[in-house]
Amino acid sequence: MMRVSRLLIAACLLVPAVALAQTVPTSREQVRYSYAPVVKQTAPAVVNIYTKRVVRQAASPLLSDPFFRRFFGDVVPHGMPQERVQNSLGSGVVVGADGTVVTNHHVIKGADEVTVVLSDRREYEARILGSDERTDLAILKVDLPKGITLPALPMGDSDALEVGDLVIAVGNPFGVGQTVTSGIVSALARTNIGITDYRSFIQTDAAINPGNSGGALVDMNGRLIGINSAIYSKDGGSNGIGFAIPTAMVRSVLASIKETGKVVRPWLGATGKPVTNDLAQALRLPRPAGVLLDTIQRDGPAARGGLKAGDVVTAINGREVDDAESLRFRLATLTPGADATFAVLRDGQPQSFTVRLVAPPENPPREVTEIGGTNPYTGATIANLNPALAEELGLEGSPTGVVVLKIKRGSIAHRLRIQPGDLMLEVNGRPIASVAEAKRALAAEARRWTITVNRDGETLSLQVGG
Repeated sequence: MMRVSRLLIAACLLVPAVALAQTVPTSREQVRYSYAPVVKQTAPAVVNIYTKRVVRQAASPLLSDPFFRRFFGDVVPHGMPQERVQNSLGSGVVVGADGTVVTNHHVIKGADEVTVVLSDRREYEARILGSDERTDLAILKVDLPKGITLPALPMGDSDALEVGDLVIAVGNPFGVGQTVTSGIVSALARTNIGITDYRSFIQTDAAINPGNSGGALVDMNGRLIGINSAIYSKDGGSNGIGFAIPTAMVRSVLASIKETGKVVRPWLGATGKPVTNDLAQALRLPRPAGVLLDTIQRDGPAARGGLKAGDVVTAINGREVDDAESLRFRLATLTPGADATFAVLRDGQPQSFTVRLVAPPENPPREVTEIGGTNPYTGATIANLNPALAEELGLEGSPTGVVVLKIKRGSIAHRLRIQPGDLMLEVNGRPIASVAEAKRALAAEARRWTITVNRDGETLSLQVGG
């Protein structure tokens, strides 16, 4: 009985996609269908990626110990620091015959050299066109000899996927060589994984292991529908829960990096919170779904498009918005300058608005400044927050004010444990809303300092001096 069940399952997996929802195997011939045609079509476009990174380490292992570094710091008293080459491997997908390759950011992070190895064992050096840590995507370019092209995978529509659809994962797990596994789409729009800032993963039970990162998740038509990115595992091996970045996001990052060399995401100029069950009842909504807009920035795209605080966004361009993460994901898949159609509930009534999205503005100017003198912020580099900087730093909402960008090691600010990302609120009771105000407050002579910052949503105060 167990053997028959497996045969039936295998047959269901391998019949043509058009007939999949309508028939089950009825003959021995149908059971003999194979994944091989899809694999032959897709595997040549999945590559192995090898990276090299030169790292410096102390001549003596003892000098890596924090206890000894308290005395010696970065100075090595016996011998010069040693350099060693650190190697790592992953997978990638050729998405352009000209040698354009998509992989994960964490596969090539910090790499000094990147080598792409095709399934037929040809090797090419690659350069990094751009990388985006917040989506965990990177775009590489293989410089090909004249007249040479690479097999490329066409991109499918990840938004058309349904739970239960068949998928194939192709990559290089554990460095053993190209490997193909199969499974189904286990879930869609997973937003509580905590892997990237823009979370809306395809979950699959196709076996994904270390080394598969950056590899392809393809449908039964041989189209790329996701970039394998992470697994849920307690021991480092596959437990049947893998996550892939949808091609809806891959398209956006690819287009932005190829056009500008970096990722530029659209700015809405509004913030919101998820609609809970209590909120849904209070707003008389049919179910707890969508995002309740609570702040609308004046003269921002949302305001110009007619959106108001209190609106509940339920869809963007026809794609459902279930929570704040899916709203951010949908916006991130669009490009600045594009028009987006927002479906909202206003006073319980469905309405539609067209919003022209723009790139996050540099207003007010950053005025990046390193603080000198003798005060609690000496050695800190600060800047005015604006939408563009907030996007770069991954700050939620529409924060304003002054942010700490970096801290000079050994400085007063470093010793007082002021951290990058801290928002300056007050200095000796004076509110700080701009770099100019911060400089004036810190230039004042004082024997005693009281500073207040916002760190990850928590307000902290520190007193210095007597």
